[in-house]
Amino acid sequence: MTTRILYSLCGADESRPFSPHCWKVVLALKHKGLEFEERPTPFTQIPDLEGGFSKTVPILRDGNELIRDSFDIALYLEERYPNRPTLFGGEGGKALSRFVERFSQSIVHPAVTGIAVADIHDMLDETDQIYFRTSREKFLGKTLEDMRSGREAAVSAFAAKLEPVRQTLAHQDFVGGDGPLFADYILFGALQWMRITTGAKVFAPDDPVGLWFERCLDLHDGVGRSVTAA
Repeated sequence: MTTRILYSLCGADESRPFSPHCWKVVLALKHKGLEFEERPTPFTQIPDLEGGFSKTVPILRDGNELIRDSFDIALYLEERYPNRPTLFGGEGGKALSRFVERFSQSIVHPAVTGIAVADIHDMLDETDQIYFRTSREKFLGKTLEDMRSGREAAVSAFAAKLEPVRQTLAHQDFVGGDGPLFADYILFGALQWMRITTGAKVFAPDDPVGLWFERCLDLHDGVGRSVTAA
């Protein structure tokens, strides 16, 4: 019986975990070849997990160890399992991943939010919908209906925001180089979040970023495709 548990985020349907941060950890665990049990959890039940260990997911329980935050989990896995495939390829890869994390959080996540936030609300059960609407409308300064009305414009503007990634992928198959590293999983998580919650088509068929995303969906026996697009 595995003692490795990943607590992730879901809406009313537990079979459709969608958190970008949790998807980063799913691919990191697969990259390391580590078995785990995923336990998708609704927003309002997260504070009850592991005695209130964290207000957010992902949370990883690895035996007696509890770790929160996707980046901290990746660092833990790299240190705890050094003889398994590396997530960073050294200190330079950690620095690259920190840059990609900031790019994703400051540029990509707000863009996905503009597309997905109303759809995410619709995926939740009633209790979570009340929490989500209140917290997100306060944060965004707009109603979910206002966000939904701007969705088409947000979809049209999305691809251009990834131009630095597009130019990088002109020289290599992955952000991490010849093969994927945690830097790839960070950006993958954001696009997987959008894929599962909205299914929005944001890339032209020949867009290098879209083609890279398809390669990432195929990694680790296609775990990214285990949840279908909306």
